[in-house]
Amino acid sequence: METGFSVSDAAATRIGELIATEPGATLFRVAVNGGGCSGFQYEFGFAQAAEEDDIIIQKGPAKVAVDQVSLPFLAGAEIDWVEDLIGSSFKIRNPNAKSSCGCGISFSV
Repeated sequence: METGFSVSDAAATRIGELIATEPGATLFRVAVNGGGCSGFQYEFGFAQAAEEDDIIIQKGPAKVAVDQVSLPFLAGAEIDWVEDLIGSSFKIRNPNAKSSCGCGISFSV
């Protein structure tokens, strides 16, 4: 099934590394929730199993779960692992975001 949400090679590698060190985890979960300084915020976490309404995106060692409520907010987006001078983190490049806060976790549509 085409989800429109993708995982970069760098993110897939990092997610695989993290899952391997997280006891019981088999999935990396990406969700969009209300809140944050811009209206919506991304949430990342681990899961032991998929929920009934999850879509699973697999790339290399990474299995990423996205619930069907969050998926429309992530259409055309990509999760990436970015390393720069100020640190390293997951970043979501989201064409649906009209604006975002400085931290990159909160956005509006």
